[in-house]
Amino acid sequence: MLPLFLRRAGVMSVALLFCTLHLAARPLFEMSRDVLLDKIKGGWAGQTIGCAYGGPTEFCYRGVMIPDDTEIVYPEHHLKDHYDRFPGLFDDVYMDLTFVEVLAKEGLDASAESMAQAFAYAPYPLWHANQQARYNIQRGIMPPQSGHWKNNPHADCIDYQIESDFAGLMSPGMPNAASKISDKVGHLMNYGDGWYGGVFVGAMYAAAFVETDILTIVEQGLKTIPKKSKFYRCINDVIAWYRQDPTDWKRTWKLYNEKYSEDVGCPELILAPGNIDATMNSAYVVMGLLFGGGDFGKTMEISTRCGQDSDCNPSTAAGILATMIGYSNIPEKWMPNLREVESRPFSYTTMSLNDVYQQGFDLALKNIEKNGGKVDGNKVSIKLQKPKAVRLEQGFADMTPRLLAEGIEHLGTAGNGQSIEFDGIGITIYGNIECPDQSYEAQLEVSIDGKKDCVMKFTSDFHNRTADCLYWNYNLKDGQHRIEFRLLNPREDANIKAWRIIAYDKK
Repeated sequence: MLPLFLRRAGVMSVALLFCTLHLAARPLFEMSRDVLLDKIKGGWAGQTIGCAYGGPTEFCYRGVMIPDDTEIVYPEHHLKDHYDRFPGLFDDVYMDLTFVEVLAKEGLDASAESMAQAFAYAPYPLWHANQQARYNIQRGIMPPQSGHWKNNPHADCIDYQIESDFAGLMSPGMPNAASKISDKVGHLMNYGDGWYGGVFVGAMYAAAFVETDILTIVEQGLKTIPKKSKFYRCINDVIAWYRQDPTDWKRTWKLYNEKYSEDVGCPELILAPGNIDATMNSAYVVMGLLFGGGDFGKTMEISTRCGQDSDCNPSTAAGILATMIGYSNIPEKWMPNLREVESRPFSYTTMSLNDVYQQGFDLALKNIEKNGGKVDGNKVSIKLQKPKAVRLEQGFADMTPRLLAEGIEHLGTAGNGQSIEFDGIGITIYGNIECPDQSYEAQLEVSIDGKKDCVMKFTSDFHNRTADCLYWNYNLKDGQHRIEFRLLNPREDANIKAWRIIAYDKK
């Protein structure tokens, strides 16, 4: 018999209330600790295998697919060789480990400042948005401003996309918990579409713990992205093209590149065949996942053959798939090389895969409990979350790049510097300093329209350099401008070179 308050309610109200009561009473999603650990191990192992698999082709194929007759090899000792000879390849992983280590030490509520300090002063090499964020943080520009597009020309680049795995791997079935972590960490180095790449990847990892269908995982991840963003449109189109013909990934690749290949942020790759933008490379991850059909090797191969950042993309795709199927179900073909290195700390760190398997598992258990789940003996109960879109933010909106000049030697000299006249609403100068004394810090005074704008400080030391950004300004009024450079502390063996100068017009 219905309670009195229900009998007095209208039919629609009663139905709505019963629906609400049903959802509130929905049981938690249960799995054993062993299964949870197996999935977490799968995620870390998958991304490490995928990174090494695609490593030899990274940025060798820009704007083109890797031909079918070009073999992608995975020889014996493949991971070990990369560990020994090119440890920087694994920036996909060692950046994650930095954040895992901070969370393990300080707890799930560790501050963005702690994260920023940990990676800005870490010994490993960085590139693009990460390196510019390191430069910014070391000079007092803290997150989220360190990743904002007006402070970081690489804000749309792939960086947080390849480092967000940890956020999803410690948030099983909880995409919004992963997004909360991504909000804090991803804005250290990215903004807008660059940040969305990491939010999307983290949410797909979260879904991979509780879903068994790849398309569902991708669609669940996309629900965390605002529909008005360019990133959403790009990935949504990839899904639509897949639905039209799920047998031909090359067709989807061609359609995507015809529509979305332009990059407007990265100073190195604007108006060039290369593209390190998170939207394009996330699209290649999705192509691997969807057209790979759950096959581990095929998933990596397609993401790799799409080209561009062809180590990071198979790394992400393999990590998500291996989270879904679990470490124990990664085909044996791929495992001997992995086992050779599982106990070895990644270069520049003290943490190995075996270490992060356990630390990641411990953090996931804590995050599950923090978000309303339970851990009881061998049973883990997860309070599933319905994915919610994060806030809308877009960098470089309504801006069109135009190549202004190339190959300028000695950009700044004492007393009589270079000057450039241009028309537009912004400018980016891609270049750097050459000097045998890496302790020398050049001080380049920049003036706009006769007024001193700033003094840029940079060194040729690879670790502490800018991300090859000599100067940028996206705040100019539309019109004619004159930019002047003067090196305040010149020396004969130092040369500040501008490889490319990009002006921006209003779209």
